[in-house]
Amino acid sequence: MMNVLLLAITDFSLPLEDPVLKFLLILIIILAAPLLLNKLRIPHLLGLIIAGAIIGPNGFNLVLRDSSIILSGTAGLLYIMFLAGLEIDLEDFKKNSGKSLIFGMYTFLIPMVLGTVVGLYVLNFSWLTSILLASMFASHTLIAYPIISKLGVSKNLAVNLTVGGTMITDTLALLVLTVVVGMSTDSVDDMFWYRLAIAVMVFGLFVMLVFPWIGRWFFKRCEDSVSQYIFVLVMVFLGAFLAEVAGIESIIGAFLAGMALNRLIPRTSPLMNRVVFVGNAIFIPFFLIGVGMLINYRAFFNSWETIEVGVVMIVVATVAKYAAAWLTQKTFRMSVDQRRVIFGLSNAQAAATLAAVMVGYNVILGHTDTGEPVRLLNESVLNGTILMILVTCTMASFSAQKGAQNLALADMSDTDSDNSVEVERILIPVSYEHNVDELVNLSTVIKSKKNKSGLYALNVVDSRETDEKVLKRAKKILNQAVVTASAADNHVQDLIRYDLSIVNAIIGVIKERNITDLVLGLHKEKGISTSFLGKITEGLLSQSHTTTLIYKPAQPLATIKRHLVVVPDKAEKEVGFTLWVAKIWQVANNTGAKIVFYASGQTLSALKEIYAKRPIAAEFVEFGDWEDFLIVFRDIRKDDDLWIVLSRREGPSYHANMGRVPGYLNKYFQENSFVLIYPSQAMEISHNRYFI
Repeated sequence: MMNVLLLAITDFSLPLEDPVLKFLLILIIILAAPLLLNKLRIPHLLGLIIAGAIIGPNGFNLVLRDSSIILSGTAGLLYIMFLAGLEIDLEDFKKNSGKSLIFGMYTFLIPMVLGTVVGLYVLNFSWLTSILLASMFASHTLIAYPIISKLGVSKNLAVNLTVGGTMITDTLALLVLTVVVGMSTDSVDDMFWYRLAIAVMVFGLFVMLVFPWIGRWFFKRCEDSVSQYIFVLVMVFLGAFLAEVAGIESIIGAFLAGMALNRLIPRTSPLMNRVVFVGNAIFIPFFLIGVGMLINYRAFFNSWETIEVGVVMIVVATVAKYAAAWLTQKTFRMSVDQRRVIFGLSNAQAAATLAAVMVGYNVILGHTDTGEPVRLLNESVLNGTILMILVTCTMASFSAQKGAQNLALADMSDTDSDNSVEVERILIPVSYEHNVDELVNLSTVIKSKKNKSGLYALNVVDSRETDEKVLKRAKKILNQAVVTASAADNHVQDLIRYDLSIVNAIIGVIKERNITDLVLGLHKEKGISTSFLGKITEGLLSQSHTTTLIYKPAQPLATIKRHLVVVPDKAEKEVGFTLWVAKIWQVANNTGAKIVFYASGQTLSALKEIYAKRPIAAEFVEFGDWEDFLIVFRDIRKDDDLWIVLSRREGPSYHANMGRVPGYLNKYFQENSFVLIYPSQAMEISHNRYFI
């Protein structure tokens, strides 16, 4: 009886009104589209757009494109632009800003010129309508960016260049929209240009200067994962809102918000994993389904003019974007696959194009004799735009996927032929709950990208201990390490060792597991022992020859602006020199923070030679006299941390003044995080090949 009653009160009429049914249907589509289309080698992004057309008001009318779909879709669009800014390599972006500018002008000017000419002489539109139509061809949406990101080539020059160019061409295209609408409504005067210029300048400076400061302040004081994620969403939508206030499109604000928070959310961090996961699982699919709901296939059978306008728009947009990609490839001597990626990322018309056509459609210039409104962009252009969106997104998805797959395969073969990690196992002894997260975070930052299961967390329990609470506490600490790593999509194997001696327990695990790197933690509130590092650490250094890092966190690793690395003379003669240098490279690559090396001239030459193969954002300062160690104190700032490369007594770079380091750290560097590095001394590890 109850089941019959429930069925009776459930509304199955179309379009669906029950929010549970609507959400269930969309989730099924998000789940099924990738599973079905991957077998056919069709980009799932295209499947979501087609699914949106099928279930939308112009298809089977299962779901209306109501405010909930629009809201989620807007969040998805902003997410795509935010991720592009968040994942971009800022150093490469600065280095290639000139190339991005050139591509941005190619992909803006070619469609503008070609589109204006076609609008005037082929479609017989007015000057204002033709210019606005051309600006729609000039803009594009990074709808294929999730494909690029998933294949791991988001730092390729072609992607970096295209993302930078996207910001340029979309900004210019949307400014053209603003000016054309203003001219058509007679609202452009001398003050219009001043207001627009000042608003855009103030907005850009505020986001790029104030957002990082707010983010660093927040992440230092809040460790709750949910609060951190909500904070990121707040910054994305705040940036988007401020962009609208400044008179430009919200997607520009989301992109700049991503760039502003870029260095505060490392690629290997749990927060980055959450941001990417939620975006790809929920928000971005909602946006793609929402785009599909706009497609009205019936319009193409009702009017020949709609078909003519749609075909012309598709041809002009595709030719113009391909020409821009081809010119960029030839200008910078790039590969065919890089051209495919550039074309795939820049050919898709969606966000800014939709904004332009809807604004133009709603601008009424007058009325005909029969009372029909004369619009800046007529209904044929509106329907032709929807057709153009579908076709360009289809071509863009295939082109981006093919190019990115080939680039990923080439990158893998280059890495395999280079010096790369064959064996890397990192051991993290944990005993204090307060520093477990930071020890795991440091380990995930310094590890090789290939290292998927080489992290071990160890807790040593006194074998004489009989209190069950001690074992429960050990398991709790280890579980915390496992959860922290898994939040960043890393696997940590937890180990409990019973022994009378902590040193013997750790040494035993090092030998049993063939550990290559040891990450030790110091208590946050305590300084270094006057007997240097204490009996446990001294015992480990004397009995183990692995690369050893001793870490004392004073603030979250993600909030560090610069890593100051002090290197002793003759460090390049140590057996493990290239091994710890590889760790520093991973730190720079994964966090985006700047590295400043202090070393003698000969050692700096060795470092420059290594990093020339895979450049990082680094500064090299000649420094050879450890008796004047406090010169580093003069240079260190509030949000810097200090890496000090030391040596065991038998090492070639050992210097007696290294014994003063504990006193310096306790007295002058209490407010800064620091890492002490002891290079590996084991000759037997030379057969391992470490990625540099």
